[in-house]
Amino acid sequence: MDASGETPDGLADEGNVASDAGFSDDDLETDLQRLERALAACQDLQDLATKYGIMDIFQDNGGKVLQTLILLDLKMKPGREGNDALDDDENEYELKTLNISLGKSRGVTTHHHLNHVILAKYRAVHAWYISLYEGILLKEIYRLMPVQLEMVFTSWEDRLNERGAGASLNNPKIPIRFVREHGKKVYPAPELPSVDPGGETESIPD
Repeated sequence: MDASGETPDGLADEGNVASDAGFSDDDLETDLQRLERALAACQDLQDLATKYGIMDIFQDNGGKVLQTLILLDLKMKPGREGNDALDDDENEYELKTLNISLGKSRGVTTHHHLNHVILAKYRAVHAWYISLYEGILLKEIYRLMPVQLEMVFTSWEDRLNERGAGASLNNPKIPIRFVREHGKKVYPAPELPSVDPGGETESIPD
């Protein structure tokens, strides 16, 4: 190769072609290499999830549940169906995750065979935490007390009673709009008012 950057037969050096074309080393990485590198990071995430009682981050929104648990300082309750969690005082919580990028009309899913037993469980927890995602990015977490969901619970109960003994509902949903209107947003945390050196609190405008 001479000073012009060409090989004797007039062909440009391959390295210079990649550089001149604006390609980086990442562009030359194969999909298999990218997969193997990503899976190594996933194993670190799974090791952390196992500590929280989540055996498979790829199943039942395990990775999203893990993020919710850590942000809210909760732990999984062993031996229970679903995403039930506990705090340090042994209060129980119902955790739900929803990917709103799939459609804002989807609503928060509940149970594929919701009956009076499941409904009683929903009413008995200390609170519900509903995490809203866009894809895999967490956007918001809302906290709802059972009393705030009673309007929804009552409508489900009425439908069950209409259907008679042994009836169940197929995955009734809680509308996202209801969650946002009645729930308290706990993530991102509301900004605290700033305090000036003189000790006066400056209100944050709406």
